[in-house]
Amino acid sequence: MDIHAEKILILDFGSQYTQLIARRVRELGVYCEIHRPDLPAEDIRRFAPRGIILSGGPASVESEGSPRCDPYVFGSGLPVLGICYGLQLISKLLGGRVDRSAHREYGSAEVEVLAARGPLAGFKLGERVKVLMSHGDRVDMLPPDFEAIGRSGNSPYAAAAHKSKPIYGLQFHPEVVHTPMGKEMLRAFLFTDCKVSGNWTMKGFIQEAEDAIRRQVGEHGRVICGLSGGVDSSVAALLLHRALGERLAVHLRGQRPVAAGRA
Repeated sequence: MDIHAEKILILDFGSQYTQLIARRVRELGVYCEIHRPDLPAEDIRRFAPRGIILSGGPASVESEGSPRCDPYVFGSGLPVLGICYGLQLISKLLGGRVDRSAHREYGSAEVEVLAARGPLAGFKLGERVKVLMSHGDRVDMLPPDFEAIGRSGNSPYAAAAHKSKPIYGLQFHPEVVHTPMGKEMLRAFLFTDCKVSGNWTMKGFIQEAEDAIRRQVGEHGRVICGLSGGVDSSVAALLLHRALGERLAVHLRGQRPVAAGRA
C-alpha cells in the first residue's frame, strides 16, 4: 500500500500554529503537507489530497492584499476545514460577512454544539466544549447555504458548515492543547469526511524515502550531500546515509567531502 495515497493538504495563512496542525494530523496516522495559501488549482489537483485544511493567520480578510486561496478549493468537491482565519476566508469568499469591530476574543471559551456534524460529529447536541479562541475579526453573517453548528458567548458562528457540502469552519483552534477535545474534532473531519484510513507512520515514511533514494541513485551510483548544519540538510544527509552508506560523501562547508561511512 502506498502510505502517501491518503494525503491532506494544509494551506498556510501565516498562523503560529500551522506546524501544530500538521503534527496533530500526522499523530492521527495521516500524511499531510503544508503549502503556500495561494497554491494554484493545477498543483492541488496534482497533489491529489483527500481533504484541505485552511490554517489560521494574523491578517484580516478585510484588509487589502490579505492572503487568499484558489477558488478551486471550494469548487473541488473535496472536504475543507477552515480554522480561525480559514473560517473567515470561507465566509468572505463565499458571500458571507466578516465584522472588524470590537469582537476580539483571546483565551479560553466554551462552544455550545448546535449540530453534531463535521468536526463536531463526535459531540452531543447542546454539549459545551472548552476551546481556545484567538481572533480579532469574527463572522457576522454566514454565506448562503451555511449554518451554525456551534456558538460561543462572543461568536454566534464559532463553528459553521455548508448544508450539503463537506465544507466546515471553526473560529477556534482545535490543534492546541487548550482545546482538550480538539484532536477528536480533527479525527472526525479526517476519518468521516476525508475518509482516510490512518495507516501512515513516520517509520513507513522513512522506509519509503530510503527506497526512493536507492531507486533514483541506482545500484552503483554515488551522491555528494552539501551539509549546512540546519535541520533540513541534516535530515536529508541522514536519510541518504541510511539508504547509501559509504556511497554518500558529505560536504561540510569549508571542508573537503568525506565518505559518510568514515564521517
